[in-house]
Formats: sequence, structure tokens, C-alpha cells
Amino acid sequence: MGVRIVVVDDDPNVCDVLRLYLEKQNFEVLCMGNGADFFNYFGQTNIDLLILDLMLPDTDGFAVCQKVRKESSVPIIILSARGEEYDRIRGLDTGADDYVGKPFSPLELMSRVNALLRRVSLDKRTGLSGPGQDDVTFPGLDIDLASRMVRVNGDYVRVTTREFDILSLLVRERGNVVSRDKIMNNVWGNDADVSNRTIDVHIKWLRDKLSHNNNNYQYLHTVYGIGYKFEVKAGSGTGKWDH
Repeated sequence: MGVRIVVVDDDPNVCDVLRLYLEKQNFEVLCMGNGADFFNYFGQTNIDLLILDLMLPDTDGFAVCQKVRKESSVPIIILSARGEEYDRIRGLDTGADDYVGKPFSPLELMSRVNALLRRVSLDKRTGLSGPGQDDVTFPGLDIDLASRMVRVNGDYVRVTTREFDILSLLVRERGNVVSRDKIMNNVWGNDADVSNRTIDVHIKWLRDKLSHNNNNYQYLHTVYGIGYKFEVKAGSGTGKWDH
């Protein structure tokens, strides 16, 4: 079975354009005009990527994104005319992996779709480990590199595609400070328009998830003026260092 992409947007012109470009790349495309139809479908069938408009006739796209993220780690791209920084940050806060403003370039959107799908399929090619080292374990934290799953105190926690990529990069570079530029280039790509704030939001959400079940370890530490560092520290500190 091929890659299945669902577009939730009540503008038929947008749906027609996306279907044209996505089907040219041999993706299976389903277009839906409201949240109710999407959730009826989502509860029955697996999908590989969701492209989501924020302004739907029956519900708020942020609510759709948040509900999906509670149930699935499927990659989500928000596609919306609401392009203010507040909306972009809120979209990331609710679990989206990427945010593209309208009007949009179909070719740029296809590039972002392919980049996200490549990230999902990296599996053992992440470069984090050698043969026989698909699991990375730290106190209170287990990372399965092949399945891209994360456990905190024995419980699986859902992380987005971008969150896993950031965590993977910091784990690979553990003990070293990783600049925001390096995070941006490795996770979003050299040509992505990503602000430091976007990276900081993803780190915030990762920290929240890694503190699941009263986990008493800190992993992601801010190095002011530079970036972030992965190092296991016991205790309930802020995870912020001055260098």
C-alpha cells in the first residue's frame, strides 16, 4: 500500500491543487472539507500524513490538531491563511510538525511533505547508532531508534516527528552543545524558514513529555546564547544553564 495523505480543507480549489501535485508523486490523497468527516475516517484507517487547514466550517483546526496528537504521532502540516507568529506558535504548541501560510507555493509544500515523510522512514538510518544498537537507554528514558518510540519511566509517550528528530540529534551529540542553527539545518533543512522561537517551542514540549509520570531526571538543557545540550541530571532543576 502506498503513502496515504489526508487533506482537511473546505476550499475546493486548495484541495484540487494539492491532489494534483500529491498524486503526481504517487501519493494516495483523500480530501475532506470538515473536521467531522475527518474524524469518522481517522478512527477507522491509518494515514501517513495530515495537511490541515485551521478555519474549518464545523470546528477549529487547532482543536483537530490537538486531538489527533493525543491519539497518534502522524506528521501534521498546518496550511492556513492565519500566518501571524501567534498562530504559528500555537499550531506548534498543539502538536503540528510544520506550518505553511496561505497563499502557498505548491512546490514548497511538496518539499516539506517529502521532508517529513523521509524523517518518518529514517528508522535505523538515523545515524544515531551502529548495528545492534537500536535502543538507547538512560535513567528514566528509553529511545527505540528503529520504531522512533520514546518511553519515560516505562510508559510510551507520543512525540511528533520533529520532536523525535530534535531528541535524536541531541542524543547523538550528547555531552556537546548543539546550536539552534544546527538543529534547524538537521531537522528542517537548510532552506527552511524556521525561527529560534519555533525550535524553543519544540524543546519546551519535549521537556514536558520527558517529565511524564513524575520523572525526576532532566535531559535537555539550554545553553544561553548558543543552543541546547543533552545530559542526564537528577533532580527537578530548570534545565537551563549559563555558559
